[in-house]
Amino acid sequence: MSLPEALSERVLERLTDALELRPARDVPLTSPMSPAPVGRLRVLRPADETVVDKAVAVGLVVPQIGLDSHMIFVFTRPGSAVPHFTLDSVASAEYHAMHLDLIPRAELAVNLEYLDACFLPLTEPLDGAWQLDGLSPAAIGPRQRAMMSPWMLVCRATEDAFAKLGGTVDAYLDHWLALVAGGVPEPSGDLAGRDRVNRANLFSPAVDPVWHQVTRLIGEEQAETVREELLR
Repeated sequence: MSLPEALSERVLERLTDALELRPARDVPLTSPMSPAPVGRLRVLRPADETVVDKAVAVGLVVPQIGLDSHMIFVFTRPGSAVPHFTLDSVASAEYHAMHLDLIPRAELAVNLEYLDACFLPLTEPLDGAWQLDGLSPAAIGPRQRAMMSPWMLVCRATEDAFAKLGGTVDAYLDHWLALVAGGVPEPSGDLAGRDRVNRANLFSPAVDPVWHQVTRLIGEEQAETVREELLR
């Protein structure tokens, strides 16, 4: 098992145990490049109603093109102010990469108490990650950054540096689970409406070019199946 897959599975196991998640959907993803499935779309939901709506995990492994990608999104319910959790861990022929963040459910600039509770504790682990040798910023533009948080870790890494990022991932996950358990200050604004628009933009092929690559790999129908699960 590769480093990105091992990290993703470890995080998914922690989430499953902490949130009492149960499998709700498991769809193989196929590609013209391989006679066997190249990945899976998994959806897990909590056994009882909580602030968490569902976890979506997407894995794509295509050795022919050196792709090993594993994405997790954990979405909170429409009316909840608790941020969404996301981890994307990748290995390619040239480098490893990671995207780690808590996605805000409210505008941070006008909800300072919410910002301080949800994101300020991530400053130390974020700063610590950037001190690791072998990390460099990933190519992501300000348009995409505007839909995430200023505490987003998005980087390329050597294999050794990627392995050391496990502690950063744990720090983000521990903090997020504490927010789920303890709640957050109630921010202003239409939480459900903002989230609906933000997710539509975040997962739009017009904003994130990765969707064009995914479509070329698994076809338009399967790519839309994945995207629709992230949107609803």
